[in-house]
Amino acid sequence: MPEEEWLKVIGIDLNGVFNCMRHELAQMSKQKSGAIINMSSVMGKVGIATSSHYVTAKHGVIGLTETAALEYATEGIRINAICPGFIETPLLTKTGINRHADVKQHIIEMHPMKRLGKPEEIAKGFLFLACNDDSSFISGTALEIDGGFLAE
Repeated sequence: MPEEEWLKVIGIDLNGVFNCMRHELAQMSKQKSGAIINMSSVMGKVGIATSSHYVTAKHGVIGLTETAALEYATEGIRINAICPGFIETPLLTKTGINRHADVKQHIIEMHPMKRLGKPEEIAKGFLFLACNDDSSFISGTALEIDGGFLAE
């Protein structure tokens, strides 16, 4: 893997989360409340050949989430991550998965629910963690919304 490709993905997927959190936490610390939800991936919990940059970044997001949750727990700030499985988004088209029926079917078969996720399902996870009183004691977790992908 060329170093520039590594640095680009780490820069966007990990450093981008870090930089957003710095600004979010500055404001939330002043108000003594808040909820941050970071975007990780199922690839933040497993390895996958040929994607070391992405996998490393998403593992890093989970580590950053857990550490910040510990550091800001007493300030009324909850910090969590979401780990989607494969979701029907334009990214699947960009990566070529939607162009090859056999590849797409293979990815579908990797999910015990035998389908890809929908963006709305991920959005509902965000809303639960950010806006629902039922999540008031949840912090430092990486919520898997993956159709059972990681259970296998």
